[in-house]
Amino acid sequence: MKKLALVGMLVGVAGALCAQEFSHFAVTAGAGFTTPVGNTGDNLDTGWNVRGGAGVNFSPYFGALLDAGYNSMGITSSVLNNLGYGGGRVSVFSLTLDPIIHLMPKSHVDVYVTGGGGYFRQYQDFTQPAVVQGTGFNPFFGFYPFTGTTNVVVSSYSVNKPGIDAGMGIGLGSKWGGKFFAEARYNRIFMGTFHTDYIPVTFGYRR
Repeated sequence: MKKLALVGMLVGVAGALCAQEFSHFAVTAGAGFTTPVGNTGDNLDTGWNVRGGAGVNFSPYFGALLDAGYNSMGITSSVLNNLGYGGGRVSVFSLTLDPIIHLMPKSHVDVYVTGGGGYFRQYQDFTQPAVVQGTGFNPFFGFYPFTGTTNVVVSSYSVNKPGIDAGMGIGLGSKWGGKFFAEARYNRIFMGTFHTDYIPVTFGYRR
């Protein structure tokens, strides 16, 4: 009986370890920098990105994520000078469905590839410096009028379009839990004559 109990305990521990090794629920979060490429790179500066997603692991090697991302890139000074604006930026919100293939999921170092497509919302605005007047407060002098400068949006435009993404990354960590990752992913928004192309490089944690 004692031997049977010991065998049962060992089987239970092994089962628990296996359950820790593979989770059917997947989650990811990260941030990094975004580089515009192609014709987009002639008009936009390098910016930043944040991302998060959740999905399902069908096996240790294959899964799918619903991925939400936000990218922000400034408009180049040469373009602003030609158009006569003081400032401007382009931001993109995306929501994509991305299958993911893990090449070495049980190793401390995992290489994976991913790609998919979905919804992209691109927003752009141009600003000009302007003088503003307001009322300030000082504990000794009380309320007082002041004049200052700020950037005012003078032109803006947004559009909803389909797009695709594809990339690869590397994960570092224990096979019993999540991994820290570094990932580069090419994105294209189908805009018509000229597409919007950019590559977010993201660092974060996935499980």
